[in-house]
Amino acid sequence: MLRPLRRLALVAIALAPALSASAQSPTLLVTPEQLARELHDPQLVLLQVGPRDDYDAGHIAGARFVTMQDLSIRDSAANLTLELPTEADLTARLERLGIGDRSRIVVVAGADWASPSTRILWTLQVAGLGAHTRWLDGGSVGWKRAGLPTTTDVPPAPAQGHLTLPSDRSLVVDYQWVQAHLRSRGVKIIDGRAPVFYEGPGMPEHNSPGGHIPGAANIPFNSLVDDNMRMLSTPELHRMFADAGVQAGDTVAAYCHVGQQATVVLFAARLLGHPIRLYDGSMNDWENRKLPIENPTGPAKDDSERLRRELR
Repeated sequence: MLRPLRRLALVAIALAPALSASAQSPTLLVTPEQLARELHDPQLVLLQVGPRDDYDAGHIAGARFVTMQDLSIRDSAANLTLELPTEADLTARLERLGIGDRSRIVVVAGADWASPSTRILWTLQVAGLGAHTRWLDGGSVGWKRAGLPTTTDVPPAPAQGHLTLPSDRSLVVDYQWVQAHLRSRGVKIIDGRAPVFYEGPGMPEHNSPGGHIPGAANIPFNSLVDDNMRMLSTPELHRMFADAGVQAGDTVAAYCHVGQQATVVLFAARLLGHPIRLYDGSMNDWENRKLPIENPTGPAKDDSERLRRELR
């Protein structure tokens, strides 16, 4: 009897890391049905991000409408449109939303636009609230599709929160960090933009040239969420990241145009258990500095329909 038991124990030990990792990632997601059972939690903070008209047409009771601008700044001196506030400024902004050390936050993507909501998720992680924050899988559309109640009432201003959790500014990196890690073992640089920008020619008429940071792989942000605003399954995400050259344990460092779309990639990477970094300035900063751009191919001139699909 001892030998079979010993074998079982050894198998359990071998599987423990995998089981632990798979048990952790779902805590970043909450289904509409799960959230419906938590609405009376006094520590719950709901933040809806996306089109204002979607929020005004009906939202989850208690949800507050927030924009990326509520939790970001514009750096005019560096000509950057979407940057992380200072630690003190970010803390004050979050406290005004009623967020404190004991808050349990759910970010709700409005309509069908995931990347603003994942930008807020990443910002909350930087502020030390990563373990306190989940994403509503399916967003506001999924909530309504499940037949759950909505309201048009705007909640009253919250009581001031008190936030003392340590922040993690290692999650944001600059161009020098990216340059230093382009060929680093254990780090994979990912471009989260649509292939038309990664491959070229981009959209020169909108001052959006094509090409990418040399050595970066491409995981388009809009390929990670399905048509129902749900994250792809773990096996599907594993396949996509593996195809981009991401190996187990790698740190995933992502960028996009201004630091918004890349956060979808980073959220998916978190679901898979990867450490993450965001090049917050992204191509906005890289191009301003006239740093090298790799532009290997471009779509055919008559491929306008494919371009329209990729830019939705």
